[in-house]
Amino acid sequence: MSEAVSEPRWRRLPEERPKQILDAALTVFAERGLAAARLDDIAKRAGLSKGTIYLYFPNKEELFREVIRHSVIAFIERGEARLEELGDPLQALDAWIVGYWEWLRSPVFPAMHRLVNSESHSFPDISAFYAKEVIERAHRLVCGMLERAMDAGQLRRMDPLVAARMLSALFVTHALWYHQGTSIKSIAHLPDDVIVSQLRDFFLHAMRPVAAAAPHA
Repeated sequence: MSEAVSEPRWRRLPEERPKQILDAALTVFAERGLAAARLDDIAKRAGLSKGTIYLYFPNKEELFREVIRHSVIAFIERGEARLEELGDPLQALDAWIVGYWEWLRSPVFPAMHRLVNSESHSFPDISAFYAKEVIERAHRLVCGMLERAMDAGQLRRMDPLVAARMLSALFVTHALWYHQGTSIKSIAHLPDDVIVSQLRDFFLHAMRPVAAAAPHA
């Protein structure tokens, strides 16, 4: 009985090891940065041995890539699946907007944003990986939604990549303000649903179809 109680947690839950490692890695990366973070620190935070990490990840850089896949890319994949489920492109865009804001206001976003931007010069391969697998992939997904809505006459015709970039910039900027707490007073008092409603209404108003000219115009 005493042996079972003293047995390390990671031995009792082997199926949870990858998630334990990834959660610990994100925390340590966010606290220390990618360059300063050590696998020893991640192993200690996860409650397992450093050697166990090497069973799943060959090095620190690949571990960081998997953190990105596990968090950001997994969210994009859910958006891609949602696009296939919903026939109406504007409904799919609405679902993406709500989910996008939920992810941006999570504590994972500011940590990931800070890491990728601060470490881009020291780890150009990871920066390129993030640009291709996260930013470009998300833009392709949103472009698909926008193109379908344009084809259906729900949105005005324009370059969908430009529109996708504007949507991303609009949301990311507000998310960064959101995570600054009370320092950005214009949104500090607003509930989450009000902020996302304002962002959605602004973007869709800018993208509304051009109305036919009135006879007296």
